[in-house]
Amino acid sequence: MLIRKAKKEDSIIIAEHLFLAMEDILYQFIGVEDAKKAKEFLLHFVERENNQYSYQNCLVAESADGVEGSINIYNGGELDMLRRPVVRYIREHFNSGFTPEDETQQGEYYIDTFGVSPNSQGKGVGTKLLQYVIHTYGSNQQTLGLLVDEDNPNAEKLYVNLGFKIVGRKVIAEKKMKHLQRKPSSDKL
Repeated sequence: MLIRKAKKEDSIIIAEHLFLAMEDILYQFIGVEDAKKAKEFLLHFVERENNQYSYQNCLVAESADGVEGSINIYNGGELDMLRRPVVRYIREHFNSGFTPEDETQQGEYYIDTFGVSPNSQGKGVGTKLLQYVIHTYGSNQQTLGLLVDEDNPNAEKLYVNLGFKIVGRKVIAEKKMKHLQRKPSSDKL
């Protein structure tokens, strides 16, 4: 399996993967429970540059069968700049009062979202993506951060097993989340 920087032509599959991971949150963002509209919204941003969901901020796991998983990661200190076009778009097209909560901050590289194709789930693709990110950013002495839904103990267990520790709690789009971080000093893969 090859893990590589995403390309613009990967945008459709990346949007599918990210949708799998953040479906409920997307519905909150756009104010309607409509998978087609939510996927179109995501694709709009994945295929564009300079925003938090851009292919520029994604890595993909690719095998002979194609792209099987995608992970979206960026410098948390750039959240405001990267999120600005997303917020503007949501306010203009869906919810004029949209004011999202800060999900990350300066001092961490934030794993915003990642997902694996349904037919590849349970085969270690997500773990390989996370291990790649840990190795790449950990070797650069970067703290990694992510949020996990309090109702998803299996994902939390995976993150804890990979060295992440709970550092707080947040509410994002009405979902209770645990904030986990992995400091560079805990890089033990």
